[in-house]
Amino acid sequence: MTMSDPIADMLTRIRNANTAYIAKYDIVEDGAFKNIRITLKYGANKNEKIITGLKRISKPGLRVYAGKENLPRVLGGLGVAILSTNQGVITDKEARKLQVGGEVLAFVW
Repeated sequence: MTMSDPIADMLTRIRNANTAYIAKYDIVEDGAFKNIRITLKYGANKNEKIITGLKRISKPGLRVYAGKENLPRVLGGLGVAILSTNQGVITDKEARKLQVGGEVLAFVW
């Protein structure tokens, strides 16, 4: 089965996990494919969510781009914007350091 929208699938998996930011990740090679195994972080209480919201920004029918001068801030810097750049998939904070823009994939807060 092929996946038509891998970004939406990734956000749905995070949303369904009812957990939060990444505690660690591993790159697992499965034959010709490489997969990323993500371990999400919990709060002090195991039922406590760290991520309270996810929002898909750029969609297959409407791509959203931001230049290095106008990178979005999520909740005044408390959240994270995920960008696809020529440097790879990075956060808005990393993009500011590298002074690059790109496609705004999602907001996480």
